Amino acid sequence: QSQLVESGGGLVQPGGSLRLSCDASGFTSDDYAIGWFRQAPGKEREGVSSISSHGEYVDYAASVRGRFTISRDNKNTVWLQMNSLKPEDTGVYYCAAAKLPPGAGMPQLVVRAFGSWGQGTQVTVSS
Repeated sequence: QSQLVESGGGLVQPGGSLRLSCDASGFTSDDYAIGWFRQAPGKEREGVSSISSHGEYVDYAASVRGRFTISRDNKNTVWLQMNSLKPEDTGVYYCAAAKLPPGAGMPQLVVRAFGSWGQGTQVTVSS
């Protein structure tokens, strides 16, 4: 059964680091890109980063570029390494999968482009 399960969230001080993991069992064929999104209280869910099925293409939101790094292994796991964290990075982080049509490039880093979602993991950046 295909599922997306996030882990690794927690409380960290500003300037600190966290590494999130997404177990993407069932979404590891050539047909899927995996993305990370986040949602702060009272705000809309926004795209953070995405990676292609084999990891050759990545995309980042401007707000995290240079601080966050997405990667994946050749099995089921996608990671999001988050460095130099800021209070505005606080939110629930979701892992999502986008099924790609044959020959399609990377999906837009928007909610509507991703059809399968995990339950989320809380990240709080606070002193």
